Amino acid sequence: MRAFREAVEAGDLGAVEALLAEDVVFTSPVVFKPYEGKAITAAILGTVVKVFEDFRYVTELSSEDGRDSALMFATRVGERALDGCDFIHLDENGLIDRLTVMVRPLSGAQALAEAMGARFEQIAKEAEARAASAS
Repeated sequence: MRAFREAVEAGDLGAVEALLAEDVVFTSPVVFKPYEGKAITAAILGTVVKVFEDFRYVTELSSEDGRDSALMFATRVGERALDGCDFIHLDENGLIDRLTVMVRPLSGAQALAEAMGARFEQIAKEAEARAASAS
C-alpha cells in the first residue's frame, strides 16, 4: 500500500495511524496472540520505528484490486540484520484492517522481541492514552 509505505518512510506516525481502521488486527512476528484495535497497533508501530535502524522498504507487491499488499523491508535491531515483510489488507473503506509482520532470521526476531519487550509497559500506557483520547 503506497500511502502506508510513504508514511512509514517519512516517519509520519500520524499519517500511519490515520490509515488504520478502528478494528485493525495486528499480528506481530514475535508474539503469538494478535493485537486488536487502532490504539495498541499505533503504539506498537510508534515504538517499532524507534527500534528499527536503517529501515528501508525494498519491494512492494499488490493484488489486482489493491486490497492486499506485501511490503518487503530490510533493517537492523542493534547488531542484528533483519529482512521482513508487512502484509496489509484494506477494508471496504480503504483502511488497514489487518497488518501482519514477519521477520527473519531467528536471531533478528529474537533481538526484536527483546527490544520490544523491554518497552512494552510504555507501549501499553501509550495505547491506553490513545484509546482514552479517541473516546
